[in-house]
Amino acid sequence: METLINYLLQFGNLNSHQIELIKSKLVFREIKKEEYYHQAGRIPTEIIFLTEGIMRVCYYNHKGDEITKYFIDENNFLADINSYNLEIPSTEYVQAVTDCKYFVLSKNAMKELSSTIIEWDKIIAKITSKGLADKVNRISPMMTEGAKERYHKFLNNFPAQAERIPLSYLASYLGITQSSLSRIRRASFETKEDQDEKKLRK
Repeated sequence: METLINYLLQFGNLNSHQIELIKSKLVFREIKKEEYYHQAGRIPTEIIFLTEGIMRVCYYNHKGDEITKYFIDENNFLADINSYNLEIPSTEYVQAVTDCKYFVLSKNAMKELSSTIIEWDKIIAKITSKGLADKVNRISPMMTEGAKERYHKFLNNFPAQAERIPLSYLASYLGITQSSLSRIRRASFETKEDQDEKKLRK
């Protein structure tokens, strides 16, 4: 809970009474690996703050293939902002990649905080703006890059996630087959071994 409060304080000032009010509105939940937090076709009625684990946002294309759009890890808010604000059905699924723990703020709780805390809307607006910017970096890389380049870029940008995400989900995110990803990983590992061996010979 303190992690969430500290996150909020990065975007604005909150006094002790306001912090206690926010805490009173938070609901703690857990979800097991591979379970779906949200299904496409439903209207989102809450936002969540992930405190442990990784979730993925995915959808089905016109061919019926499941496509991983991006991943969300610890200490980040997650919400389909457009569907949430407009109260329309979402087109995306949200699935737990690992066992996850998170806090929930319902829409009613958000409205009460908005009407009670003067700075609340400004704080949420800043968080939303940052979230949209981060989403651009998280979203599946442009297909103009080669598969190897996309994989290495993901490793560089999200090293902690790469170790915990199953190959099938990562391959879906990168837009390649799982067998292709396995070959790329194997080649990368062999190259690293060669480099380490050369260093030892010097």
